[in-house]
Amino acid sequence: MEVKLWNDKRERDMYENFAELYAIIKTTEKLEKAYVRDLVSSADYETECLKLIAQFKNLSTFLRDVVPSVERFAETYKMDCPAALNRLIVSGVPATVEHRTASMTSSSSGSSAAVVAECVQHFITAMDSLKLNMVAVDQVYPLLSDLSGSLAKLGGGIVPPDFEGRIKVKDWILRLSKMGAADELTEQQSRQLHFDLESSYTAFMAALPNAGS
Repeated sequence: MEVKLWNDKRERDMYENFAELYAIIKTTEKLEKAYVRDLVSSADYETECLKLIAQFKNLSTFLRDVVPSVERFAETYKMDCPAALNRLIVSGVPATVEHRTASMTSSSSGSSAAVVAECVQHFITAMDSLKLNMVAVDQVYPLLSDLSGSLAKLGGGIVPPDFEGRIKVKDWILRLSKMGAADELTEQQSRQLHFDLESSYTAFMAALPNAGS
């Protein structure tokens, strides 16, 4: 006899989301171990880790009511993924970003590294949201506003005052401020914004100290 895990579509969606969260945590654990053992390049590690962090952030926010504690979720399903939980919950950025920002603490305050990590998170959240077709002004504007605020906290010693990413984000905020909250970006606008964010993020990462090491 076939045993159903759910009684309706809502329950089915919940279990599918649980499975996706489980997969993200397990995949992150494997990626962290592969990176420590030098089985994956720093560039590939960072790309995949950023994707997993963004996916985790969006899914955990969506599941907040049914999964208030991801640590308890991992314990319930006996996952034993300490590296993944540290990366996804405690750190929030790839180890490569932590390594690059660590050098800043000797020449500037430790808060600089925290601000860089904050910028990275806002960049990937904004890009991931566009991929999920979150294109309404009242969805996009807060994300860009958070990113702009984080970029403004950075001193000139980390990225130059005329950093192109700052300018592009401010231009988009100005453009969105002239639209209604319920208005949506066209497909062309969404693609252009994603391109601007991606190019700005690449330039931002390249500008960090020891980016090439």
